Amino acid sequence: MENSPKILIVFFNTLWGAPLEYEGLPPGCQITTDHRYLPEADAVVFHIPDMGDIDKLPKSVGQIWVAWSMESEAHYPQLLDPGFMARFDLRMTYHLDADIVAPYFNADIVDADKLRNPPQPKSGLICCFLSSGINGNARNVYARELMRFVEVHSYGKTLRNRTLKEDNGRETKLATFARYKFVLSLENASTVDYVTEKLFEPLMAGSVPVYLGAPNVAEFAPGEHCFIDVNDFEGPEELAVYLKRLDNDEAAYREYLTWKTRPLRRRFRELLETQRKHPFARLCEKIQEIRGK
Repeated sequence: MENSPKILIVFFNTLWGAPLEYEGLPPGCQITTDHRYLPEADAVVFHIPDMGDIDKLPKSVGQIWVAWSMESEAHYPQLLDPGFMARFDLRMTYHLDADIVAPYFNADIVDADKLRNPPQPKSGLICCFLSSGINGNARNVYARELMRFVEVHSYGKTLRNRTLKEDNGRETKLATFARYKFVLSLENASTVDYVTEKLFEPLMAGSVPVYLGAPNVAEFAPGEHCFIDVNDFEGPEELAVYLKRLDNDEAAYREYLTWKTRPLRRRFRELLETQRKHPFARLCEKIQEIRGK
């Protein structure tokens, strides 16, 4: 390898085979997917669960193996298997206690300026975009049951009852959210720290997320009283009654939007600032720290 780096990190595999995208690596750190450099690599990163069988893969003396996953362990239980995870030295996951925190909560997904934008006038009550049938936490069952008690405009592939005139991806989704008072925001797993764009996109659009997912979602909220947790209700029927009451009480509804006029929570700002540096850059820094280079 030309201009031999002080730190060499080999990605054994990538996120579902996609090309690696990163920026801002510190000087002296190089990343590659070329397996020819496995023996000399300072660290090897394995994306779980699609790295294949690595039982016979030799590990060089002093080499650091990194377990990388963006997925919830609810879907991939090997992430909870102590025997399996013991072969790795570091974790790079969405968990806030990971060695390298690599969440869906980052500056690419969360635009702090958009969070402060005032909400637009609303023409609908509640909408949702359910893009898949993944139903580990019974989210689709919950959505279907809620639809029995309140009208929900569903634009996704699952439970669709509305069609977009045009679909320009995320831009269209945010514009759609902006027209509704509430967005049904259902994660595909209810795991600690597993908070995705499901929470943040409605907030940026000026809507109120009706959230099912991480039990500690409040730790990720940009402001006080900015979302509704479905777990605060006995079931979909009670939630529907509450949403209808807010629809008829503008003052009570507006209380869910007042956070936009106040400073963002310190914890939220700290999390967002940390994530401005790409996780791979922070991985490089961690390996440099361990290596003393």
